Amino acid sequence: MFWPRTPVPRLQRFRPPFCPWPGCPEHLRRTGPYPFRRHGHYLTPRGRRVPRFRCPACGRLFSRQSFSTTYYLKRPELLLPIAAALQAGSSHRQIARCLGCAPSTVTRLSARLGRHALLLIARALRSLQGQLHEPLVVDHFETFELDQSLALGIATPVGASSWFLYGLDPAPHRRPLKRHRPRIPAPSGPPGHRGHQHSFRRLLDQLLPLRAEGRPLRLITDGLPAYRQALRRHPLRGLVRLACFPNPKRAGRGKARSPEALARDRAMFPVDALHALLRHSVAHHRRETIAFGRRLNAILERMFLTAVWRNFVKGRSERRPDRTTPAMRLGLAREPWGWRRVLARRLFVARESLPEVWGQLYRREWPTPALPTNTTHALRQAF
Repeated sequence: MFWPRTPVPRLQRFRPPFCPWPGCPEHLRRTGPYPFRRHGHYLTPRGRRVPRFRCPACGRLFSRQSFSTTYYLKRPELLLPIAAALQAGSSHRQIARCLGCAPSTVTRLSARLGRHALLLIARALRSLQGQLHEPLVVDHFETFELDQSLALGIATPVGASSWFLYGLDPAPHRRPLKRHRPRIPAPSGPPGHRGHQHSFRRLLDQLLPLRAEGRPLRLITDGLPAYRQALRRHPLRGLVRLACFPNPKRAGRGKARSPEALARDRAMFPVDALHALLRHSVAHHRRETIAFGRRLNAILERMFLTAVWRNFVKGRSERRPDRTTPAMRLGLAREPWGWRRVLARRLFVARESLPEVWGQLYRREWPTPALPTNTTHALRQAF
């Protein structure tokens, strides 16, 4: 996957590859030189010259900054440290105190980073179409939305040998009714999109185009019945090979594991390691916490940012001297990336092929019914 090293604001001779306006016919150009016209420049408050251009197709003006991830930001210097601090497990208020900004600024930039990460993962998956040879270990990461009455599962398919996280899919579901919780609010999302079964079906639709030609899609899961039910009802179930390792009863801490437990832990290790990393690195997913994410959209945006960090930035092992990233194992990168390289270019949603649910998450169309207000992302020229 081609991804530049140098951020857009640092380029001296910049040539726009296409028109940044979504309604322009030149916006979807992928091959051939773009016949732009230069239209002067403007000066930033720091005295830097930013070139302007005019599109010959729609006649609109744009600048070099239109292709930068800091587009339309009053404080562009905050984007990089906020991305690093979010992945370090800091809360929005802690980041705001350290950087000298408002917590609402961190919240808005966190959403922007999540949308950028979603598009970056979509571009990486487009480069992997027809090249998937390894089995995938699939399990739902269980967390909460708003409070412990709203359970949320997030499907995490991980490569068995590369440890690459191939995507995310939400599965809000109801918790069992107990005496001390007589009334449980409705889960987030449309009624036909909730639950582990619907989530696993959508995941199959996303992963089947990635398999190599002539080879089945090999999946390794635990014993959740919803996985088999979803596969049984899928029209392309003949192309999927499902291996289940149910969770056996544990003897207790400090005691020897049974052969069934050893086989299950060995087969599910890539996804178990990812879930342990999420508990450790993301503040609102820790075991002993009450700081749950408030909205499903925000939780998934931050999870996509974590997916980019896990795939492109973090090495496979920190105990051993192995800085090889999962993206390097798949040939998507030649070296570990830094946050500056992750944010080198702005991605446009109209130019990326997104699954239906990912498009809804990008536009924040999965409301949380327990909250009175749910803001959607409806800005036309922003991201």
